[in-house]
Amino acid sequence: MSNKGITPREEDYSQWYFDILERAELAENSSVRGCMVIKPYGYAIWENIQKNLDKMIKDAGVKNAYFPLFIPKSFFSKEASHVKGFAKECAIVTHYRLKENEAGDGVEVDENSKLEEELVVRPTSETIMYDTFSRWVSSWRDLPLKINQWANIVRWERRTRPFLRTTEFLWQEGHTVHSTHEESVQEVMDRLEMYVQFARDFLAMETYHGRKSESEKFAGAVNTYGVEAMMQDGKALQFGTSHDLGQNFAKAFGIQFTDTDGETKLPWQTSWGVSTRMMGALIMTHSDDNGLVLPPNIAPIKVVVVPIFNNENKEKVLSVASEIVKSLKKEVDAVELDERDFVSPGFKFNEWEKKGVPVRIEIGERDIESNNSVVVRRDTGEKESIGYEILASKVSDILSQIQENLLSKSKDNLVSKTHRVADFEEMKSVLKGDGGFVLTGWCGSEDCENSIKYYTKATTMCLIKDGEGKKGRCVYCGKESNDEWLFAKAY
Repeated sequence: MSNKGITPREEDYSQWYFDILERAELAENSSVRGCMVIKPYGYAIWENIQKNLDKMIKDAGVKNAYFPLFIPKSFFSKEASHVKGFAKECAIVTHYRLKENEAGDGVEVDENSKLEEELVVRPTSETIMYDTFSRWVSSWRDLPLKINQWANIVRWERRTRPFLRTTEFLWQEGHTVHSTHEESVQEVMDRLEMYVQFARDFLAMETYHGRKSESEKFAGAVNTYGVEAMMQDGKALQFGTSHDLGQNFAKAFGIQFTDTDGETKLPWQTSWGVSTRMMGALIMTHSDDNGLVLPPNIAPIKVVVVPIFNNENKEKVLSVASEIVKSLKKEVDAVELDERDFVSPGFKFNEWEKKGVPVRIEIGERDIESNNSVVVRRDTGEKESIGYEILASKVSDILSQIQENLLSKSKDNLVSKTHRVADFEEMKSVLKGDGGFVLTGWCGSEDCENSIKYYTKATTMCLIKDGEGKKGRCVYCGKESNDEWLFAKAY
């Protein structure tokens, strides 16, 4: 691990982000352009996200399955708006074999191996899954069908940044089929609320959520709802969406069911998902100029015990430190003992701080003599001497306090960076300055939406509940508006 410093956020926010990725050993660029290598520590965080969200998904009655990475190109032609939305991002497989070149120093495509039908590398799974669903659904008894998969996705990206936008990324995508529209709409809103709750309970992130505009909705959906977070630099980051697909894909893929009245009907469908963009949101929401800051509920290591010893007292200090770890594990999971003897205590302190471990416990000979240890909070940097007899319960309380404090700071950031504006000049001023969310009237016109984007680089985020039915004037054209929408510059 590099022991170099981290570029301050105020100096260069983008470089600060890259420095944290490197110093915390989260990810790095790979030899494949636009793709990243997620390193063990970064992947451990993703595994915790996956584990906890997967439980919430299964508690909602959804079952996991897996579908092919390759999708026949013809499938994308069955739903017109869907193919239009993804055509420019698709990677295509045209041949299935390589051969040695004539010079004998490399390989080339074997032109005799051209596929009868080209295959699209999965940019999203609606088409391949719904072709399957058409065989799984025939009766009302088969509904609701609720399926989720954890998978990798490939979308060609011109500009990439690890976790935020990469050619290949990891995600979770849920797909459900229902007998009524009311039931499917409820599923859409329930999964949206699930993401909001997950962000609060595990990522310690406060968010806005609501319906997306027509231009920002998912290709092929009737309505799309998004979860929007605010980063420290004043830019928004969407990390979760939930889609009401109506009957569009059921019509395209021949999904039908015989209802209780004996009639053959089209079902109603939903899809919803989050990706490794959540990792980017996690980093940029909580971290500081000293490195990564992790909420305890998602941290791979919640507590690290760092014994401070020399050659004379090494055995004694390590013995006490080991007992402290055993005691802590009765109250707290994910406790690690750093007993390395080839780096200094100062190096260890710096390393674990950069990796965002919520609590660090320092124990040396003087601490042993006083039956105390020094407990350091990553979120505030506060230090406290705590006796062995209450250490485990005290640390458990501190972890809860850290989780609550990080959520509170996220709420404060969200509120302080939300600005209600009445005219376009004020909107431009806010977005040109520190940025943030702009809450304002919009008439719903795509022309106005495009003009706002052209002049400010901001897009519609969503229509939050507080903005629904708030009549006023469109911030751009001045015509009457029925709602207040959230706008922001976004990742």
